[in-house]
Amino acid sequence: MKTVLITGCSSGFGLEAARYFLERDWHVIATMRTPRDDGLPRSERLRVLALDVTNPRSVRDAVEAAGPIDVLVNNAGIGLLNALEGVSIDAAREIFETNTLGTIAMTQAVLPQFRQRRAGVIINVTSSVTLRSLPLLSVYTASKAAVNAFTESVALELEDFNIRVHLVLPGRSPETRFGENARARMANGIPQPYEALAQRVFAGWAESTRVTYARDVADAVWRAANDASSALRIPAGEDAVAWATATA
Repeated sequence: MKTVLITGCSSGFGLEAARYFLERDWHVIATMRTPRDDGLPRSERLRVLALDVTNPRSVRDAVEAAGPIDVLVNNAGIGLLNALEGVSIDAAREIFETNTLGTIAMTQAVLPQFRQRRAGVIINVTSSVTLRSLPLLSVYTASKAAVNAFTESVALELEDFNIRVHLVLPGRSPETRFGENARARMANGIPQPYEALAQRVFAGWAESTRVTYARDVADAVWRAANDASSALRIPAGEDAVAWATATA
C-alpha cells in the first residue's frame, strides 16, 4: 500500500482528500496544527500528526515521524479577502508564510527521500483565482501564484529523479473555511472607499451557480497522485474548469 501525507486536514479540501485516499486503501498521514480526528473514519491506515508548516522544527518533526511516503499533498493554506489598502503588512506576511513558504518548506523536507528512491509525487493545491484575477484578493492571489511559479520550475528540476510535481487549482467552494479565515484577517473591515466595490463583488458571488466541492478537489488530487500522464495544472470544480478553458 502507498502512503500519502496531506497538510491542512482539519477541514475542507484536506479533510476530504484524506477520506478519499482512505476509501481507496492508501495509508494516510493527515496533518494539522492541532491534531484531531473529527470527520475522519477510524482506520488502522490513518495517522494524525501535528504540523505547523510555518515552523521549521514542526516541519522536520512531522516528516521524520511520518517516515517514508509516496505522495505529498501541500494543501495547508489560509484566506485573505480585502482591498489592498485594508491589508496590513503583518497579515500579508502571514499569508505568504503559510501559503507560499509553507509549501516550499514541506517540499524541501521530503525531497531527500524522494530523490534517493527516484520516485515520488508532490501535489500543490493553489487556486483558480490565479487563472482569472479578481478584486479584493490581490495578496491571497499573489501567494498562490507564487506557488504556481515555484511548482512549474521545481518540476523541471526533479524530472531527472523521476519525481512528478502537479498543481491542483480549485474554484470557490462553500465547503471550506476561506470566508471565516479571511474575515479574521480583515481587521477593521473593508476600507470605506472600497465598500461599493465589495458589495458588487459579493453580489456577483452570490449569483454564481458554478462552485467547487471538496470532492472535486479530492478527485483531482487522486488523479494527480496516480496518473503519470496527468497535466501539470489540474483545475478542480465546475467554475475552475470553466475559467481554465476560457484562458487556454
